[in-house]
Amino acid sequence: MKILKDILYKVSVNTIYGTTDVSINNIVFDSRKVKENNLFVAQKGVEVDGHKYIENAISLGAKVIICEKVPSERYKKITYVQVEDSNIALAIIASNFYDNPSQKLKLIGITGTNGKTTIATLLYNLFSKAGYNVGLLSTVKIMVGETEYVATHTTPNSVSINHYLNEMVENEVDYCFMEVSSHGIHQKRIDGLHFNGGIFTNLTHDHLDYHNSFAEYRDVKKYFFDSLPKTAFALVNVDDKNGSVMLQNTVAKKYSYGLKSMADYKAKILENQFSGLLLNINGVELWVKLIGSFNAYNLLAIYGAADLLGLDKMETMRIMSELESVSGRFQYFKSNGGITAIVDYAHTPDALKNVLETINDIRTGNEKVITVVGCGGDRDKSKRPKMGHIASVLSTQAIFTSDNPRTENPQSIIEDIEAGVEPQYYRKTLSILDREQAIKTAGKLAEKGDIVLVAGKGHETYQEINGVRTEFDDYQKVQTILKEIQK
Repeated sequence: MKILKDILYKVSVNTIYGTTDVSINNIVFDSRKVKENNLFVAQKGVEVDGHKYIENAISLGAKVIICEKVPSERYKKITYVQVEDSNIALAIIASNFYDNPSQKLKLIGITGTNGKTTIATLLYNLFSKAGYNVGLLSTVKIMVGETEYVATHTTPNSVSINHYLNEMVENEVDYCFMEVSSHGIHQKRIDGLHFNGGIFTNLTHDHLDYHNSFAEYRDVKKYFFDSLPKTAFALVNVDDKNGSVMLQNTVAKKYSYGLKSMADYKAKILENQFSGLLLNINGVELWVKLIGSFNAYNLLAIYGAADLLGLDKMETMRIMSELESVSGRFQYFKSNGGITAIVDYAHTPDALKNVLETINDIRTGNEKVITVVGCGGDRDKSKRPKMGHIASVLSTQAIFTSDNPRTENPQSIIEDIEAGVEPQYYRKTLSILDREQAIKTAGKLAEKGDIVLVAGKGHETYQEINGVRTEFDDYQKVQTILKEIQK
């Protein structure tokens, strides 16, 4: 139980109706989940306004209402707190409720379009191997030491973040590596958190269904770095022109990494093979199991962050050489029939381009590259033709299929993808609505030595159609299909 006046610390309050000496046992922002002695935060969401459900929250036992607009009719035994911004208030109240756990460990945030999951996960693995007790908040999973929880969002809601951070503190976690999404920043889910460092990966076409423009998307990312304290570090990819933008107003200590530009942490790719990369990082050669120039950037970010957090450079490199690829991120195997299958989360034009360019850089030129790709429904439509263009140009054969159609017509999504294919590439493309059939077709078209890329879903183990999720794991599907074809 917490006293209301204690958890309102640092919240921008306009007016209070009622007492602040009331005891609170939980914070809730979904009125359906309210129980006795809860505090209910009414948020103005993208689709739903929580202010409409204040009465329902009270009927279920809420004793405190946090809101931007106070109801005209109020109950005497209920405390109403009017705030400037309910999202910010929720984040700060959640931090206070759990005794500000982010201040009791070293929290590092990773943001950018591509690479967040890989960097966060590999940092978790690296620091674990170095002997530290580590936490992870990522798209793929949440880790408290060695205890795993299912992740539902790239950046969880404010209450969940602080709940997990508090559990990490109770389990004596030293470091936590956290993916910070543009949605999470924009919705103020990370306000009230104390970060020891921030990492910027890159900025490419994504989430323009949510953000009004690319500039807004960029500036939302920038807000994270603007909010870092003087004691933190800001480590950015200087090869991305937006890296310098992230550093413009930050008071954090500024550092950079890159392959092409002068940087604090600089690497050169000496060899790039399916078996791994040979890198020269700040004058020292290192062989790693990860593949592609995009992973060279990820590894540089990891190396830089580890150095800034005080790990020994040579020990860091030793452990980096042992790191394996993250689930659904350029995850590959070779079938008994000699076909190389790759599963990757590439769901943006830039990510798909990176993966296909990496494949084309490594292959000898005699192998076919067969790409299975789709685009999610109810998401940014403008990237679909770009994905179709990239797949058709950089693949020997591109098969367009369903990803997670959600509530959209799958055929309409595929038509949007097809619109990006230029006439000279028509013959290189197929469209197969059913994702499993598309993967089977790719397997049947492939011969010994060929490469099959299944892109878009990566680590996801489901397919969502009309609000219903059914089990679907790209990596397992392609393994099973290639085994059956080669019987």
